[in-house]
Amino acid sequence: MEAPGHSVSIVIPALDEAAGIEAFLAPLQALDAEVIVVDGGSRDATRSLAAPLADQVLEAPRGRAAQMNAGARASSGDVLLFLHADTALPANALAAIREGLAQGRAWGRFDVTIAGASALLPIVAFFMNARSRLTGIATGDQAMFVRRTAFEQVGGFPAIALMEDIALSRALKRISRPACLASRVTTSGRRWEKRGTVRTILLMWHLRLAYFLGANPNDLAQRYDARGPRA
Repeated sequence: MEAPGHSVSIVIPALDEAAGIEAFLAPLQALDAEVIVVDGGSRDATRSLAAPLADQVLEAPRGRAAQMNAGARASSGDVLLFLHADTALPANALAAIREGLAQGRAWGRFDVTIAGASALLPIVAFFMNARSRLTGIATGDQAMFVRRTAFEQVGGFPAIALMEDIALSRALKRISRPACLASRVTTSGRRWEKRGTVRTILLMWHLRLAYFLGANPNDLAQRYDARGPRA
């Protein structure tokens, strides 16, 4: 059931997810939450397959920031939960969000488990969770959630092609530290396995360091895309 006092809208950016969108959306039917899928120009049947399983299916320009902002504008919830289309919520997700926000926090994220064959993926997840707790910076894989008032106060996701999750985290940290939930979402390891786990780790470290040193996110997105298709 929905967390008392917090109506939740789940905003899902999607692109060419026909192979898995129905299985991804089906468990969300048990939650008392608004479900909004925002398609970024899929060339497959993502939109038609999602329609029976979502409250709204929207179209927006390609790019997670633009898609998630569009979903947020169309939503009605007091709390926005941004969920990637390859990430599964724990059964207690809404209750965990309620408890996290009850601590006086404006936003937060879940710990993450990365599903896949590589023995390195649990190590990647461990350091992702630990780094996030230390720095107060969250990634999209961790299913970020935020009070609508705080999201609107910082202007939503910035209109950048990459690192939109880190940029939003930085802005929200000025309002409060995040609620770092021990409950775990499970995200697909396909991005790491498609590009190579070690190669992907090194690439993301490089891109994040460059971003923190002031590199243009649009240039970083071109480097990211040049090394393989986005997952």
